Amino acid sequence: MKPLFVAGTDTGVGKTLVATAIVRGFAEAGLRVVGMKPVASGCAETPDGLRNEDALALQGASNVRSRYSDINPYAFMPAIAPHIAAEEAGIEMSLDRLEHAYERLALSADVVVIEGAGGWLTPLDSQLTLADFAIRLDADVLLVVGLRLGCINHAVLTARAVQAAGLRLCGWVGNAIDPGFERRDANLRTLSASLRVPCLGLVRYAGHPTLAETVSQLDLRGLRDHLSL
Repeated sequence: MKPLFVAGTDTGVGKTLVATAIVRGFAEAGLRVVGMKPVASGCAETPDGLRNEDALALQGASNVRSRYSDINPYAFMPAIAPHIAAEEAGIEMSLDRLEHAYERLALSADVVVIEGAGGWLTPLDSQLTLADFAIRLDADVLLVVGLRLGCINHAVLTARAVQAAGLRLCGWVGNAIDPGFERRDANLRTLSASLRVPCLGLVRYAGHPTLAETVSQLDLRGLRDHLSL
């Protein structure tokens, strides 16, 4: 089993919305599925420790019971770049710790859906990026493209980086984050021609989209076929 790594063209493009919808949709299809948020900043202090809203959403959509510390091994309070938050906290992030958490999640799951942080090359320290975690796991990658001016460049650069790393880009999802995005259909045609992998969903703009609405706008059957699930 390979994990599915949900990457984004940038921060704020809807990775959590799409990743959580994938987890929920796979669970509704009868798969044992769990979401993972390896690194998260912008966490809140709770009686149980630091908790991240995105990680909790993934945990809530999962049908495999797992410890929060495995779903979100590195949690930081400041809403800043994770490597800076880690440095300020005196913590050195380790790929080994992330991999061990993933392995525990994978023991009881048919698939683990991993949501990245920020863009593809979000740093973990001065040398490692979160992409190195995806590479270590030999993950399949789904790209979430925030549909706004500049998205073609960001999407193509990210796709090329994923493929240059030797990983399979299994598809992309367009998320309409900008309701005023001009020439949307023309941009979508260019994205499809440039990325050369299947478009597995177009998420319509909505102020507060429900999970069910998002699930219905994704081609989860096509994604399952690509992942051989």
